[in-house]
Amino acid sequence: MTLAPEAKAYLEEQDAKWRAAGPGLTRAQIREIAGGTNASDRELPRDVDVHHDYCVSPTAYIPVVVFTPKNSAGLKPALIYYHGGGWSNNTILKYAPQLAAMAAEGEMVVIGVNYQKAPEHKFPIPFDDSYAGLEWVLKNCDRFGIDSTKIGVGGDSAGGNLAACVAIKARDTGLVSLAFQALIYPTTSTDIEKKSVNDHATGFGLTKAALPIHWRDYCDPHNDTNPYALPSAEKNLSGVAPAIIGLAEHDVLHDDGVDYGEQLKAAGVGVVLKVYPGMIHGFFSHPDKLPAGAALRSWIVEEINKLCR
Repeated sequence: MTLAPEAKAYLEEQDAKWRAAGPGLTRAQIREIAGGTNASDRELPRDVDVHHDYCVSPTAYIPVVVFTPKNSAGLKPALIYYHGGGWSNNTILKYAPQLAAMAAEGEMVVIGVNYQKAPEHKFPIPFDDSYAGLEWVLKNCDRFGIDSTKIGVGGDSAGGNLAACVAIKARDTGLVSLAFQALIYPTTSTDIEKKSVNDHATGFGLTKAALPIHWRDYCDPHNDTNPYALPSAEKNLSGVAPAIIGLAEHDVLHDDGVDYGEQLKAAGVGVVLKVYPGMIHGFFSHPDKLPAGAALRSWIVEEINKLCR
């Protein structure tokens, strides 16, 4: 299928924004632009409580944001979410509208973990922060009305990578039997010669050239075979949480998601996977401009609730 008209318009808008910003931007300036939100993006559902807190990782106090549906009785499932941005950009508050909507629509508690960013904080620091977020949620189940048997992890792009890796470590340590892992166009390999990478090398947002730059900002070469950095490096995925995988048709990371889904299936792990036609990398984050992002959100909520019955 061809690129959706709204995706094409969004790409043109983003290109104009970055061209207007000019060349030679500092990392701080890039982060300010990348992490910015529009006024409409900041509107949260009125039926969700927002609580700001922190967890303690091996190297820092990590901000967490808890979205809880109001007037919801009984214990609820929980989604621990790690945001995208190449391990180096964005904050969990940029994702607040989507995460709050998931909490409201799914009658679940959603916890965003604002891990430290590369390249200043390379692997394993963002991963350790992410795992610390899971540990914190387990300690605070009673506080937020969470059913400890219905906790899962999720994330998009670099955050999808972190979620997949946290799911592997949770299996390895026996800390908790996760109910699910929700992976939105996750980074799962370092192979930049996959068909989807070459088919969408330029002109679709995230580029082929950017992939190794983001990866090396995050991970040094000696960690490329560490499954807590790269989930496809894990030789035995049996026993990890069932996977919900949402992908964009026109995305360099499309094949990473498909391939990891097949790797999980081969290990006997349950997988549901859906590709959104005409969509591009990052569409989940912008449902106001790309309505398929809201559709993906609703599908993930539906699949989480199926697994948490």
